[in-house]
Amino acid sequence: MKLLGIDEAGRGSVIGPLVLCGVAIEKDRVRFLDRLGLKDSKKVAPKKRVVLSRKIKKIAECHLVKITAQDIDLLRSRDVNLNQIEKIGMNQIISAAKPHTCLVDSMDVIPERLTRELEEVNPGIKVIAEHKADERYPIVAASSIVAKVERDLEIHRIRNEYHDIGSGYPSDPRTIKFLNETSYQDLPDFVRRSWATVEKLRGTN
Repeated sequence: MKLLGIDEAGRGSVIGPLVLCGVAIEKDRVRFLDRLGLKDSKKVAPKKRVVLSRKIKKIAECHLVKITAQDIDLLRSRDVNLNQIEKIGMNQIISAAKPHTCLVDSMDVIPERLTRELEEVNPGIKVIAEHKADERYPIVAASSIVAKVERDLEIHRIRNEYHDIGSGYPSDPRTIKFLNETSYQDLPDFVRRSWATVEKLRGTN
């Protein structure tokens, strides 16, 4: 029986992609993930995340979906909200992994609704969606870690060209400074123009 865990990185960022990862493994091999002592990626130091990500990829299948800032803006312009965008990525991962059971860190305030919606699109697959699933299930923690490492790699590539963009999150003063110092018309493709943080700049620079 194949298990699949799904989590994301970069959901609230104003810069860079939203990265979803599905980690799939046969149930009788989950013990190998357990031995890694996995935690939610936010509770793991960056260097250790990289090491753990490599180990996870050797143990299990990893299915990645990267949704670019441009794609997010395009979908939002068509009234597709962020939860729906994330579900598109989840369904792609479930379709590719073909698990028996899928464990999901729920972004929906009503996890039961997400469970129902994913099961409707993926008949025959049992979905368990919970808040903070990455703290309860090692396979979801694994997907959280791999997603975060892949997202960090994308941000690193952007920094190589644009230097100090910060973490990409609206709470980061360096990110806000970068946005404030760039005219709206000149914003690079990796900036999510549909974010409220950026919309405020439209009339100021």
